[in-house]
Amino acid sequence: MDSPRDTEHEQLMEAISDVADLKQLDTDRLPMLAEEIRRFLIEAVSKTGGHIGPNLGVVELTIAIHRVFDSPDDPVIFDTGHQSYVHKILTGRADMFDGLRTRGGLTGYPNQNESPHDFVENSHASTSLSYAEGLAKAACLKQSGNHVVAVIGDGALTGGMAWEALNNIAAREDLPLIIVVNDNGRSYAPTVGGLAKRLTGLRLDPSYEPTLDKLKNHIESIPVVGKTAYSALHAAKTGLKDALSPQGMFSDLGLKYVGPIDGHDLGELTEALEKAKNFGGPVLVHALTEKGHGWAPARADEAEQMHAPSAAFDPITGESLKGKKTRWTNIFSESLIEQAEQDERIVALTAAMPGPTGVAALAERMPDRVFDVGIAEQHATTSAAGLALAGMHPVVAVYATFMNRAFDQVLLDVAMHRLPVTFVLDRAGITGPDGPSHYGMWDLSLFRMVPGLKMAAPRDAATLRTEFAEAVAEENGPTMLRFPTGGVPENNLDALDQRHGLDVLHQGQKPTVLLFSIGAMAPVALRAAELLEERGLGAVVVDPRWVDSVGEDAVKYAAEFDLVASIEDGVREGGYGDTLSAAMRDYGVTVPFQDFAVPKRWIGHGTRAEILEEIGLTPEAVSESIAAKHRTVDPGK
Repeated sequence: MDSPRDTEHEQLMEAISDVADLKQLDTDRLPMLAEEIRRFLIEAVSKTGGHIGPNLGVVELTIAIHRVFDSPDDPVIFDTGHQSYVHKILTGRADMFDGLRTRGGLTGYPNQNESPHDFVENSHASTSLSYAEGLAKAACLKQSGNHVVAVIGDGALTGGMAWEALNNIAAREDLPLIIVVNDNGRSYAPTVGGLAKRLTGLRLDPSYEPTLDKLKNHIESIPVVGKTAYSALHAAKTGLKDALSPQGMFSDLGLKYVGPIDGHDLGELTEALEKAKNFGGPVLVHALTEKGHGWAPARADEAEQMHAPSAAFDPITGESLKGKKTRWTNIFSESLIEQAEQDERIVALTAAMPGPTGVAALAERMPDRVFDVGIAEQHATTSAAGLALAGMHPVVAVYATFMNRAFDQVLLDVAMHRLPVTFVLDRAGITGPDGPSHYGMWDLSLFRMVPGLKMAAPRDAATLRTEFAEAVAEENGPTMLRFPTGGVPENNLDALDQRHGLDVLHQGQKPTVLLFSIGAMAPVALRAAELLEERGLGAVVVDPRWVDSVGEDAVKYAAEFDLVASIEDGVREGGYGDTLSAAMRDYGVTVPFQDFAVPKRWIGHGTRAEILEEIGLTPEAVSESIAAKHRTVDPGK
């Protein structure tokens, strides 16, 4: 099936309101169900955007898992969770897909509030095996007789946390745990690393039937004295199989290995999972799948195989239906190339996301200066430290939410050694449809506490270019830039003046309010200042640009106003405003202060604009609150 069809087909999905209905379906009708689910997914996701490629690849796999196991009694944990759309359909949520990833609608990841079949909202990679190991240990303690199934992609399997879990899983022969490796050779981009090479070798020659040319060198290395020609050939084939297959690797850990299995063959999948279920201990089932299976646009997308279109697209061609804007990521990508051309010491690292983080363009020009380390943010950070120790200037490009995972490495491996590493955090602040696990709202609070780390928040394309150039020129310690998702302001927000180490973006008449604007919140702050002036209140809007500290000059400047406020799209606790308020107290500045930031709570998914409105980070809400506060400061106004 290469595209949606208009011909009549059996509505098998309508008969499935829960996994119990799936188990009643005749086996010979399962392929028709799989085809129907694919058509449904393409049509539904084309209206909202979402993770289409990964889910088209796990249709048969998810059907087989729910036929063999008894969810929710047998927990099914998906890693990274974006491949759970088929699971949602089979557990009775097909009628919710018209609101996929929209405010108040169906989430794009497993969610405990949606269904008892969803155990964890595990949308950060490489976590499923640890969750599953804990659940399986509990099943042993309770003697429940239940099994636990963890579905992990080959990309997520590159993460260190997955291997920590495997080390512990292999130590328990009694764990009722089935690990399904969904091997499609990719995460966002093709999977990298030694494990990927082993898996790729297996995918390329799944029959293990070596040709004579392949066997020649290996046969010559085998002592044949006392062996028949047959035994020599058999030994050679076994040696080649071990060289290609990860079976030996997993078996050496003590895990039963089943595979490789055709991940789109329902019969083969079901048989393998039944065997694994009855084994009585931890088993790894290796399923070979194709990301975007059954849809031509995904197969044609060599870079990401339609991993996750962010907006509506044509279900036939896969073309986006949303107008293109210049994005923050594009500006960074151009700046990275520009700086790398000028300085041969600059190299880039990313964690399985060269395209989404903007380093892919540099990789095309200078492939030897870009390192994709797989889903391994901790390793990326300390590897960057090693590069810096050797005289290079590494640029680590990671989504802000994923950088949380490497805080210890930034703190102790980079900053404590005062190494010149630049971290570029894409998708900072409230990012929208992916939900709370993907919001980059903690980075300001977390990394501003790192000694010696200089942190910038660009407000537009021009300041991103300038601040990135300043960052890679820094030789005495680490630097960090953060910017949000989406398009940059159409026009650069040029400074009117520089005052007390601050960019002055707006100068009102007879100002009594000083408003600190952090990074991409500049348009909100500027519009809020205009609304304040309509209320008769003059305001000055300033941008500190580098937000890792608050200077004494800025604090003394604040003392000249009746009211000071700050606005940022990070968590209030530990953010810039929090630090500014503390600095004002330290210097004895008693001017009333307002801190507009993201509240410390879990915020549901929706568009960035919807969420900013909900939490009061809009020009209208900010200006109204400041005006009300100002009246208490000066009751005559």
